[in-house]
Amino acid sequence: MSTVGIIGGGLGGLAAACTLAARGHRVTLLEKNAWLGGKAALLEEGGFRFDMGPTILTMPRVLERVFAEAGRRLGDYLDLVRLDPQWRCFYDDGTVLDLRGEERAAREAIAAISPHDSKGFDDFMAVARRLADVSDRFFFWKSVEDLRDTMNVRANMNLSTLADVLSLRMHRTVAGQIKRNIADARVRQMLEHFIQYVGSSPLGAPAVLCGIAQMQMGEGVWYPMGGTRAVPLALTRLAEELGVDLRPGTDVSRIETEGGRAVAIRTASGERLAFDRIVSNMDSVRTYRELVGGAAWESFRKGRRREPACSGVVLYLGLDRAYDHLAHHNFVFSRDPEEEFGAIYDRGEPAPDPTAYIAAPARTEPAVAPPGGEALYVLVHTPYLRPHHDWARMLPAYRRVILDKLARTAGMADLEERIVVERVLTPQDIHDRYRVLDGAIYGLASHGKVLGAFKPGNRSRQVAGLYLAGGSAHPGPGMPMALMSGWIAADTLHADATRNAPAESHAAE
Repeated sequence: MSTVGIIGGGLGGLAAACTLAARGHRVTLLEKNAWLGGKAALLEEGGFRFDMGPTILTMPRVLERVFAEAGRRLGDYLDLVRLDPQWRCFYDDGTVLDLRGEERAAREAIAAISPHDSKGFDDFMAVARRLADVSDRFFFWKSVEDLRDTMNVRANMNLSTLADVLSLRMHRTVAGQIKRNIADARVRQMLEHFIQYVGSSPLGAPAVLCGIAQMQMGEGVWYPMGGTRAVPLALTRLAEELGVDLRPGTDVSRIETEGGRAVAIRTASGERLAFDRIVSNMDSVRTYRELVGGAAWESFRKGRRREPACSGVVLYLGLDRAYDHLAHHNFVFSRDPEEEFGAIYDRGEPAPDPTAYIAAPARTEPAVAPPGGEALYVLVHTPYLRPHHDWARMLPAYRRVILDKLARTAGMADLEERIVVERVLTPQDIHDRYRVLDGAIYGLASHGKVLGAFKPGNRSRQVAGLYLAGGSAHPGPGMPMALMSGWIAADTLHADATRNAPAESHAAE
């Protein structure tokens, strides 16, 4: 089997490492930070414990597949608790709406504030189920970069395939599809926020991404006891059991190529490590620009325009008293989503009245805070970094905007009086800490009615023997998608390594 070097120990890199090792490859994983797990890191201070990055886990079947590769049961490594409600939503007009975990209960909650939208919600979920099914059959679990990778329409042109193509609703955006089904602006705003898992605007993202609603509603929202940090810890344990050579604290400066093929990794200390194949879990744009360069970077750069997704400000707030009216996951919605998305995605400026996401995990795991306390994670999406953004200067005023929003809309007027621990991540911090593109939390934006769902494929078209994983590669960002990207990269690499005429050879043409 192959020797494989993996650059980056985020969720995608760990999933790739476990899958490849389970299939008999000799795997070395290099990670610049002192911990494995990437953005799924941990902050502990003053008796409080905060997940620093992702906090919502959906589609646990992706993790189950990774562990099944090694003949292991996920339940032996993680204790998952299903959450209901999935979200609690707060609006400026005082409305509080729970997104319930069971579809019938969700419909009843929606009907309580907008009776007309009971049927509209059913219609929307029927569309979401159809889109999720088509995605699972044609889009997930394989390396995809564009339409030609999804389905062979010429070879399979029949009424069923045509119906699948038409179901993708390529002429609509997420917001456009939801508006067709839902009349109430509050309900629309809640459903539009499924797209925030990929850090993009519902006004610009393709309607096929409405399938995210079914992936969440149908498969649930889950909390790993120990926090989402428990996920990379479980993967690390599995990787160690499978013999993966894990090297945290090892920075990578270069991918070396010969004859258009990736052959070695050069570390920042000057060490050269030769491999048969390489997986990069680093941001795909930065992989080509900073680690490969040359003709491969020029070829990648001249392809489809690749815009970063949004960034964010994260406040980690340890409180001496809990807010009992919060659920585990909460959205405190902006007064005007078009104003909000226009500021972030069109003008590239922080929204004047933003939506705030609040995770309050003490609802499910009291040990994250001292008795009676609260460990809040507050995320507000912001634009990716622009040259004029100086977050050291901008943060104090924007912190005030966020706290005022929580006081006005979520009933947290005395929040500052309760804070005993406070830490923050800005877009600049995210850019520097995780080597993402311009501080983008979610990799590349999913904008464009036809091509918006497509990311760089997991098998490089520019460099033979190079594979891509992580939120900026197919199928995109979010915990399940990043994990799936690692599995796809590993599965594709394994297929190439075990066939007589490697499929990746076309990349060097």
